[in-house]
Amino acid sequence: MTLLGFDYGTQKIGVAVGQTITHTARPLDTVAVHKSAPAWHHLDKLVAEWRPDGLVVGLPLSFDGDETPMCDEARRFGQALQRRYQLPVHWIDESLTTKEALVTLRSDGASLEKQQRVHHEVAAQLILETFLHQRDLTA
Repeated sequence: MTLLGFDYGTQKIGVAVGQTITHTARPLDTVAVHKSAPAWHHLDKLVAEWRPDGLVVGLPLSFDGDETPMCDEARRFGQALQRRYQLPVHWIDESLTTKEALVTLRSDGASLEKQQRVHHEVAAQLILETFLHQRDLTA
């Protein structure tokens, strides 16, 4: 199965692609958000190109696992994805993925400009990999 993973943000949404055979994911793209709406034409192109079997959206839970106000926005985004593409949406805790993405990019020697440009999609990769590994453990 091919999956698209999303790191939802109010200004940018990171997107990653992964598959269940190797339980790996890779950064794919960053989608702009304007006036609380994602650039749907951009997402439409990614979904048409990758033809995913499902979608994974990160939920920014608090350190104690409680939902935060941002979880409501991420859920609305995931529900809009499900309505638009008629694909199953899976949810996964995405706590600290943005920080981890920045640490990874810095340790790889990425320039500050590159870190700013791609950290959302690297965070989406981490979200999707977490989902794939947890799914593997429960299978």
